[in-house]
Amino acid sequence: MKIGIFGGTFDPIHNAHLIIAQYAREQFSLDRLMLMPGGNPPHKRGTVTDKKARYEMTCIAADNDFEVSRYEVDREEYSYTLNTLKYLKEVYPNDEIYFIIGEDSLNDIYTWHKPKEILKLCILLVFPRYSMLSLEDKISEVTSALGGNIKAIDAPILEISSTMLRKRIRKEKSVKHMLPEAVRLYIEKNDLYKE
Repeated sequence: MKIGIFGGTFDPIHNAHLIIAQYAREQFSLDRLMLMPGGNPPHKRGTVTDKKARYEMTCIAADNDFEVSRYEVDREEYSYTLNTLKYLKEVYPNDEIYFIIGEDSLNDIYTWHKPKEILKLCILLVFPRYSMLSLEDKISEVTSALGGNIKAIDAPILEISSTMLRKRIRKEKSVKHMLPEAVRLYIEKNDLYKE
C-alpha cells in the first residue's frame, strides 16, 4: 500500500492543509492518507496550542475523508520526524511511506535531525509555497546534497496559513471560508487564539 502522512503543528488546521492532502492523494494514488498533528514540535518549543485541542481540531477537519494519527500527540518527548518514520516503518513494513511537507520545510531540511536517514525511510512529497519553478530547483539541490526520492505535489499555491488565522482571530477578524466551519466553531467555543 501507499500511505501518505501529512504531519504538522495544525495550529489550527485549515482548508489549505485539506486541499494539499487531497491533491497529494490523487496525484500519487495514495491508498491511505493520515493527518498527524505534532505533539511537541522541537522547532516550536512553548509556543503552540495544547496538543489535545490541535488533535481534536484535526479530527473535526478530517471528517471521515482522512485518517488522523495520535502517534505524536500521545508521546511526551519531542516529535522528531526520524522517530516517527521509524515507527511507521515498523507498523507498515511492506508499505511505501509518502511524507508530505511544505516548500518552506524543504528549505529547512538541512537543520532537521538526521535528514539523510529521513530520506531513506520515505518518499518526500513537497507542496509549493512560493512557485513551482523554485520548488523544482530546490528539490534538485536537496536531492544532490542528501539523496532520497523527493517529488513535487502539483497543487495550487494557497495563501492561507495557521499564523495568519491566529492573527486574524486575535484581531477579531473573520476566518470564515478559510477553515472548516466546525473547526471555526470549536475555536470560538474553546476561546482559542484570543489575546
